[in-house]
Amino acid sequence: MKSDRCDFLVIGSGISGLYFALKAAEYGKVIIITKDNSLSGSTRFAQGGVAVSIGEGDSPEKHMKDTLNAGAGLCDEKSVEILVNDGIERIHDLLNMGILFTKDELGNLDLGMEGGHSDKRIIHFLDQTGKNIQNFLLEKIAKNNNIKLMENQMAVDLITEHHMNRNNREKIENCYGIYALDTKTNEICTILANFTLIATGGAGRVYPFSTNPSECTGDGVAMAYRAGCNIRNLEFIQFHPTVLYFDSDPAFLLSEAIRGEGAKLINKQGEYFMKNYHPMEELAPRDIVARSIDSELKKHGDKFVYLDCRSIGQQKMADRFPYIYETLKSKYHLDAAQDLIPVVPAAHYLCGGVLTDYNGLTNIKYLYAAGETASTGVHGANRLASNSLLESLVFSYRAVQDIVHRYDAKRNDRDAFGKIPPWNNKETVHVQEWGIINHLRREIQDIMWDYIGIVRSKPRLDRALKIMDIIQEDVNDYYQRARLTREILELRNIILCARLIIRSCLERDESRGLHFLLEAPEHREDSRMDTIILPESIE
Repeated sequence: MKSDRCDFLVIGSGISGLYFALKAAEYGKVIIITKDNSLSGSTRFAQGGVAVSIGEGDSPEKHMKDTLNAGAGLCDEKSVEILVNDGIERIHDLLNMGILFTKDELGNLDLGMEGGHSDKRIIHFLDQTGKNIQNFLLEKIAKNNNIKLMENQMAVDLITEHHMNRNNREKIENCYGIYALDTKTNEICTILANFTLIATGGAGRVYPFSTNPSECTGDGVAMAYRAGCNIRNLEFIQFHPTVLYFDSDPAFLLSEAIRGEGAKLINKQGEYFMKNYHPMEELAPRDIVARSIDSELKKHGDKFVYLDCRSIGQQKMADRFPYIYETLKSKYHLDAAQDLIPVVPAAHYLCGGVLTDYNGLTNIKYLYAAGETASTGVHGANRLASNSLLESLVFSYRAVQDIVHRYDAKRNDRDAFGKIPPWNNKETVHVQEWGIINHLRREIQDIMWDYIGIVRSKPRLDRALKIMDIIQEDVNDYYQRARLTREILELRNIILCARLIIRSCLERDESRGLHFLLEAPEHREDSRMDTIILPESIE
């Protein structure tokens, strides 16, 4: 079996992993793995931009206040303070590295407005900010001899003491790297690392309708939980309010920045309805806008509402949102300057994740998490628009700094690496029942959509967990006897994430932010009572 060795292992090639890799490469050899190509992940789909308080009259204090308001009383204030202050430094670092962002007619960074923000503070590259950042970082990485990027490699499991002694199911303290599956050949290799960063993104594909690309199957959260990590606040799944109502995969997102430029939501009865739900109307936080649309759909029995962009005008739509405008015209035959655009909410962002400290360190030594995989405490019960890319930059950088200052970028237990066994696939067979595996995946997604959507109820959550427990048994059976493939691994991760989400929902008996419970619709007073799921055993 093949094996590799590095100082820093990065699982994922989105903004968190790439920025971490560039900074870590100053201290040692880095390997990045990604289960598709280098452009995998959700980063490239981030249209709006990066929220940072650099505009005249704006301040980190204002940005912090907006973030706390959106988080519905559940944000970790220290984490948010780190975000809004360190974020300015990280943006200046990107600018000094040579990245391009859209500028206004005076040559200053063009600042957009999005929901929940009190000032214009969204820096962007037209309407393809994430893609621009990812391409920029990949160009830098391609020129760095200390970084090796391996495509079509999917992490199977994190390597811990459990793999050296299968009877050890209690004392898990250290991470030594991963077992990785080559998704082209289905061969499994060992990648050993002094330090490992999980940056695999979210779990949008736990749902059937999502803005996330197909690779976002909750791999990092599931893998970390199996290894022994604590998981926090998975009940908070953000549904993006304005996703095009067309059969596309992933769902085509219409950036919140469009509403920031004046677009309005209108129901099929012709009423601009957001004024009935919140004083900020279309620029209310995402949880409120998504629930408002859901309410309108249920009230009238409709399948979608409309986004009315006509007041923005053809020229501004084409100049400010060229990708969205041209895609709507060429692919969907809709002119946003003249036509009403049918939209619905869709699963978008995981606000909880692997519990970390303020530097991205998990409760397992030498194991870090960043980006959407991690729960840093920044987002609370609802993420403020365009805080995600900033969080990725801030906390992946802090992870590198923590490794340098806490560990001097070195390990003291290097003799343990020689005890790690190769992957054992004896007594496994090639499974041909792909139809059943795909059926199980669709069944999980349908249950999540019907039972754990924008509005939830205790009886439906109880019922969903019982069904998921039965499906888990089938999935475990396939995993134990089958030669591993990407499809089996993703199914294994999806069912575990689904069960963790439902368990988290059942733990919170109040409505807060993105978790709206029919039995408790009132909003409770501010609370730092997180939902923590502790690992029960090695699954």
